[in-house]
Amino acid sequence: MKVQILEKNGDSIRFIIDGITTSLANTLRRIILSEVPCMAIDDVMIIENNSVLHDEILALRLGLIPLKTDLDSYNLPEECECKSELGCPLCRAVLILDVKAESKERVVYSKDLIPEDPKIAPISDKIPIVKLAPGQRIRLEAYARLGKGKDHAKWQPVSACTYRYMPEVSIDYERCDGCGECVNICPRKVLDKSNDGKVEVRNLLECILCRDCINVCPKDPPAINVNGNKESFIFYVESTGVLPVERIISEALKIYDKKCLEFLEEISVNLNVSKKDENN
Repeated sequence: MKVQILEKNGDSIRFIIDGITTSLANTLRRIILSEVPCMAIDDVMIIENNSVLHDEILALRLGLIPLKTDLDSYNLPEECECKSELGCPLCRAVLILDVKAESKERVVYSKDLIPEDPKIAPISDKIPIVKLAPGQRIRLEAYARLGKGKDHAKWQPVSACTYRYMPEVSIDYERCDGCGECVNICPRKVLDKSNDGKVEVRNLLECILCRDCINVCPKDPPAINVNGNKESFIFYVESTGVLPVERIISEALKIYDKKCLEFLEEISVNLNVSKKDENN
């Protein structure tokens, strides 16, 4: 296996993985989406709410606010030693919201959510929650916990996680007359004409395997061919900001490794049971 980083911009990363199968690439994508835990508000205790939003809608909005996550300090509720439905400081974080509009209208933003633990705070201060009319007030306690995307989308640590085959473009220069039809139709400007009139591949990584260049080629069979390498993949992962994108990928690989070990252990146990049954 070979990994090549193409670009890293803030919360997003694009890289190439060579030497894996489609099933392994899809496994990594699904683990990132559904198994890597992150923090989100799950329980809300409404003390006062006379805004235009019902309690349930207000709680839903709070749950969808991405929270910075500290995986090293908090446990998943099902793995915490407290075994309590209410949770404890090791598996639950508390955020307080107490806002009142005095003489003017006021928009309540995510910055108004005050966390007890500064490491578990909204990723942005500018996420609007509700607009209060003069005299309206909201007081509540919000309880955040670790969860997984397979249980609810609010626990997905990424806003995008995609992969595609590494494109392979070949041109038969003995048959290509350099008419340029493939160059003109390419939506991603993958092809270009050189100074001597030859069609060349300039931006291979931008190819989306649409095959428009093949369809428009006047030659029969076409002088250009496009395929996807099924052992090489271009990944794009974008974090919501709750975790660094490198940490998300690292945790996904740890989870994959753990699942493989559990699978091997189960096979070993079942084989031992089968041998005992045969001996008896």
